Amino acid sequence: MTALAVVAAVVAAVCFAVGGILQHRAVAAEVVPGPSARSTGAARLGAEGFAALLRCPGWLLGLGLAGAGATLHALALVVAPVSVIQPVGVLAVPIAVLLAARATGTRPSAAVGAAVGLAVGGVAGFVALAAGSAVSGAADPTMLAIAGAGVGIVVLGLAAVAARAGSPIVRCLACAAGGATAFGLVSALVRALAERVAAGAAVLDVAGLAGAIAVALLAGGWLVQQAFAAGPAELVVATLTVVDPVVAVGLGIALLGEGAATGLPTALAMAGCAVVAAVGVLALARHHPDALRRREQARAVDHDDRLVRS
Repeated sequence: MTALAVVAAVVAAVCFAVGGILQHRAVAAEVVPGPSARSTGAARLGAEGFAALLRCPGWLLGLGLAGAGATLHALALVVAPVSVIQPVGVLAVPIAVLLAARATGTRPSAAVGAAVGLAVGGVAGFVALAAGSAVSGAADPTMLAIAGAGVGIVVLGLAAVAARAGSPIVRCLACAAGGATAFGLVSALVRALAERVAAGAAVLDVAGLAGAIAVALLAGGWLVQQAFAAGPAELVVATLTVVDPVVAVGLGIALLGEGAATGLPTALAMAGCAVVAAVGVLALARHHPDALRRREQARAVDHDDRLVRS
């Protein structure tokens, strides 16, 4: 059964990567230039563009693949340990990089490869350490409400950063991180919901959690589409792959007591792995071909301006 679960997790990673590429292509065709688009290339997805996506077969296929990936990943977690399955999910990052390179006819640079390696290795190490020391627990309703409000503030803050960002890469990272944070909350709420249902909680309690999950999913989904509009698909996939599990595990420790058996050395090692993964995403943002091209264009514009002034 474990072998089948690993196969399902690998297929899920492929679905996430291909779904991200397809959604990015569709979103890129519907973006509306922002106020600073002339100088920075910043763009955002408007309400009309989003409505158009609902009629786009490519975007719907990408969304379906993402949903299928989430379903396969969840099924794999039912029959195999988290420490075995969760690290497999990070395969979506190199797969997305390779698919994007094939689509553009370019070969990933050594810097991009190193960045992907840092992101994948950091997330795999973080999840393995977390799974090895996690214990089950029950969430307090008051703590759930406080955590939900806190995550909401973080997501709104990242959305504000994205709205003010002139750089498309900064906007992409902020939107993707905001979406991933919302999805991390969804993971924690789903675990809490399952615990409440198993304990025979009141209907209103269950309905409240279900409503919170729906709101977080909608907010996260909207921000992820904005990230696709602003930056490359592989950078969005990498950010989601890094931030989502870190937030989910952090909330599990804070709300569900899953870190009760985690010692200080393990906690420090987890923090180190999270930092390594974050460095990998930032390096990918810096060395991605899109970022390099924009920096070259900016230097060319500055050079032309100096020639005009002289």
